[in-house]
Order: sequence, then C-alpha cells, then structure tokens
Amino acid sequence: MALRLGDTAPNFQAKTTAGDIDLHAYLGNSWGILFSHPADYTPVCTTELGKTAQLKDEFAKRNVKVLAVSVDPLDKHHGWVNDINETQNTNVEFPIIADDDRNVATLYDMIHPNASATATVRSLFVIGPDKLVKLMITYPASTGRNFQEVLRVVDSLQLTAKYSVATPADWKHGEDVIVVPAVSTEDAEKKFPKGLKIVKPYLRYTPQPDLQ
Repeated sequence: MALRLGDTAPNFQAKTTAGDIDLHAYLGNSWGILFSHPADYTPVCTTELGKTAQLKDEFAKRNVKVLAVSVDPLDKHHGWVNDINETQNTNVEFPIIADDDRNVATLYDMIHPNASATATVRSLFVIGPDKLVKLMITYPASTGRNFQEVLRVVDSLQLTAKYSVATPADWKHGEDVIVVPAVSTEDAEKKFPKGLKIVKPYLRYTPQPDLQ
C-alpha cells in the first residue's frame, strides 16, 4: 500500500557514506528529509546534492537532518561525492544511502514502473520528530528540486505544528499567517495578542506568532 501523509515513516537499516544507520535512531528528536535520486553520476542529481550540502547551516538551524538515497552501491557513492564536491564547490557531509537491494525505494514507493522499471523517481519526504510523514513531493527525473521551497515548507510545517495557524499561498518566514477555522474569533483574539485582520469570518490573518 502506498505511503500517505500522516503515516509512520517506515524504519530501515542501511549502509551509507557516513556509516551504517537506523533511520529512526539517526533522526532522534530532529526533523528529517529523505530524498531519492535515479542514479549516481547523473547531472541533475549532482546539482541537487551540491545544493543540499551548501544549505547545511540552513538545515541545522531548523533542526533538520538530511539523507539522500540512490539504488547504486556504496563504492560508487563515494566516487560520486568527490565529483559533487569538485563541480559544486562544496563538501557533502550528509549520508547517502546505498540502496542497491531497493529496500528503501520499495518501502517509500520510490519506483514508479510507468516512469522506470528500475530507477527511483525523484521523491522527497519530510519526516517530523514524531516519525510521521509530513510532506511528500515527487519530481520527474528531468526537473531539479527547488530547495528554497523545501526550506519554506519546513518553516511552515514547524510553525503550524506549534501554533493553531496555517500559511497562505507563497508565504515566507516573517509574513502574516492564517488562523485555522477550528479556533473561534473570540479565542483567536486571546491566543494571538498581536491582533487579527479579519477579511472574512473564515479568513483571519495574524502576525507570525513566534516572532518578537
């Protein structure tokens, strides 16, 4: 059965470029991003892993651990990391999972037969500290991911996990958020002392609550 939002992220043990890991133990109390690649030594993937490495401090600031997964073996991963570091002017330190038995790809439904019988599609999963799947995005092999969008989504997920708010279209950190419908206006006025902007009874904005 396909993995869905809100499901427990399947746990697994795997060999990676950073040693053997158990997913749930590796994540601990952190958020996690697990993202797949069709194969090593592919051009789009090379730029994506490079960008992820360059954003190391941004992920750390959000308490996010990242892992990449590819169906190629470990020795190939190590050679590819050298290429990524050279061509993308960075240093890949996060684990890349060697999934040559396709265990992880199968657990996370990363192989779509209509796209390829063997290669993983370009899937990305955000996993919460509770080990539940919070977000899934799947791209075709030809389209590189927008990692600024990934960071934006993590900001939204972390904010909305803590407060009774949602984020509107194109929201970015620091902008106003929406009070969820489950909170009455009377309760919202108490809950959000920075004030409400009521556009419609169901559309109520408030400044981002975790900012001074």
